[in-house]
Amino acid sequence: MKTDVERISGDAGSCCRRDFLATTLAGLTLASCNQLIGKEDVSPINYSAFPIWDSHCHLSSIFGNSPEEKMTHFLKIADVTGIEHVVIYMGWPFVLDPTPEILKKQNDQVLRAMKVNPDRISAYVYVNPNHVDASLNEMDRCFENKGMVGIKLWVASRCDETSLAPIIRKAEKQNAVIFQHTWIKTTGNLKGESTPMQLVELAKKFPEAKFICGHAGGVWELGIRAIRPYSNIFVETAGSSPTAGFVEMAVRELGAERVIFGSDAGGRSFASQISKVLGADISEQDKKMIFKDNYQKLLMMN
Repeated sequence: MKTDVERISGDAGSCCRRDFLATTLAGLTLASCNQLIGKEDVSPINYSAFPIWDSHCHLSSIFGNSPEEKMTHFLKIADVTGIEHVVIYMGWPFVLDPTPEILKKQNDQVLRAMKVNPDRISAYVYVNPNHVDASLNEMDRCFENKGMVGIKLWVASRCDETSLAPIIRKAEKQNAVIFQHTWIKTTGNLKGESTPMQLVELAKKFPEAKFICGHAGGVWELGIRAIRPYSNIFVETAGSSPTAGFVEMAVRELGAERVIFGSDAGGRSFASQISKVLGADISEQDKKMIFKDNYQKLLMMN
């Protein structure tokens, strides 16, 4: 008889796969992992037969009063769910339009967290196009550390603003990944919040740069279609409920090689985000590529 993991990763029908995910994976929230950590009988659950690199992690919502405490606890949670490597960015607390001082403080928090396990942790430099000079200085400072592999753009300024150009040019010269948070909100986006359509306009201006469309725009059906013609934009799976069809559509429309796994932990649980890929009706090779190979290849271009 096949185990639950074999039924998920093998050729079992979608009913068995989704029943298991519904009863097991979706129930393991980050909060429950927080409660489990510290008990002697906790061991890795190994839901997936695949090594997993998580391209989207934060220090917020994790227990601890220092970057070191938070990261140590975070890696214990990652161990429980079989996460092999994590990429972190932004410190805490979240600020919609960070000042140069806040940028430096939060990048320092991330640099301290990375030292907990440099072989297992990478990071992006947090930048703000409303403070171009400060952002460029932070890129110079943080790229000196080999663990910084990209830049993080959030909601301070839309990515189709002209002020972003110097930051993108420097990232392109560094051959760094450019991660752009994107969302399409029915109630209207924040003033500086970008959509996948606006990311497309940026990517068209910098065809040699490497962009990640964070969250696939939230409304992933629209986000996937928007970025489809632009091979320098990768779609990322993080930060939404594990709705059936998301990963299947991304693979069908973009090719599996342009889909990257991310969780958005600690805002989201590892387990619910892993289930999007494990439960998808795609090949085992596609899952392997999404969980690790695509992102590892992207980072190795640095």
